[in-house]
Amino acid sequence: MPRAYTVATAALALNVPTKWVDNILSHHKVKGIQQERQGVARRLSVEGLVALALVALLVHELELPAANAINVAKEMIDHDGRYSAGQGLAMKIDLPAFQTGLLERLERAVEIAPTPRRGRPPVNKTGRLD
Repeated sequence: MPRAYTVATAALALNVPTKWVDNILSHHKVKGIQQERQGVARRLSVEGLVALALVALLVHELELPAANAINVAKEMIDHDGRYSAGQGLAMKIDLPAFQTGLLERLERAVEIAPTPRRGRPPVNKTGRLD
């Protein structure tokens, strides 16, 4: 089974706020990101993280709206880093190098990302608000 990453780890690797990742995933479907029902943590695959990293690049560098950036990112992934639009517009990214850089950042992010707590919080027996 391939490894799945948390939203916090993805945000660190992409150098974006966790809230940005949550908002994108709440409003749009991104290939490679498993979303179930409310209350179940999202699981992001490497494929999903590459797509999300491209979306972040397109949104922040080209100021594309998120929905358009997701469509362009999908097209780029499906066509070896190339995107062609009407009237001669073409974009290209070195997808293997982009993915390698992302995997390096992801490796560092895994080391420092907070581990999500599971289960009920511990009972506060002191009565103090810590």
